[in-house]
Amino acid sequence: MKNRHKAKRFILRFILPAVLLTAVGGASYLISLGLGPSSVTAEPADSMEVRDSTLSRVIDNVSFGVGEKLSFEVNYGFINAGTASMEIEKLIEYEGRPCYQIVTRANSNKFFSSFYKVDDRVESITDATGLFSWKFEKRLREGGYKAERKYRFDQKQNVVYEGKDTIPVSPYAHDALSVLYYVRTLPLEVGKSVFAFNYVDGERIHLEVKVLKKEKITVQAGTFDCLVVEPLSSTVGVFKNEGTLRVWLTDDRLRLPVLMKSKILVGSISAELTDYRLGEIAEF
Repeated sequence: MKNRHKAKRFILRFILPAVLLTAVGGASYLISLGLGPSSVTAEPADSMEVRDSTLSRVIDNVSFGVGEKLSFEVNYGFINAGTASMEIEKLIEYEGRPCYQIVTRANSNKFFSSFYKVDDRVESITDATGLFSWKFEKRLREGGYKAERKYRFDQKQNVVYEGKDTIPVSPYAHDALSVLYYVRTLPLEVGKSVFAFNYVDGERIHLEVKVLKKEKITVQAGTFDCLVVEPLSSTVGVFKNEGTLRVWLTDDRLRLPVLMKSKILVGSISAELTDYRLGEIAEF
């Protein structure tokens, strides 16, 4: 019995938050916990050029808009561990520009909450025209563990302010949420990769997303023709080099993430789309 409780606490303390954050933060957040293989190196602090950006990037977005909400069931093996959601709640003005307020939530279910409750909230302020990040906040409540983290992107000077630190980053840098929405707008072709620059919890990451194959899958939300992608990074974390993350994106203009899976040494974790509401795509 004692070992069983230890196993449950291990699942909830490390695995459940990782899977939940996969669903709500997209592929990059699970990678930020170290679930991805090491194929792309983080850039050294002294090798980055700090330069003023004109913020002229305009992304042709026909994939998502205000009001979109994706709901997921999170599982460890065959055990349901909780739920997660990611929602574009509203369009706001930030730094004089139109921005999406993206809010994600992750919660353990009633059974797991009885001995280890997870109640996490993550928010990104993402530029609506360039799909880069302006602000990122997360609030974690996992059992007795509590943490908050906030950072602000100065996209004109190409730096991130976190606490007392000023960190140089590449132009149009992303946070763990905005990068997923950005990737959803890119042309994806089997056998090729797309790239983005992330700042995630103190780590600066050049993220490569490989498009592996096409596959039709059925999840609770329905049956979808998908592109299977694999994000790659070298970030060190709890599960460094011990698993491979794959994400199923619908093979249409929406690029909805309908399934995310990672095999690790102690089993497998997944997030499966159960319901979705499409948003209103705006023109700027």
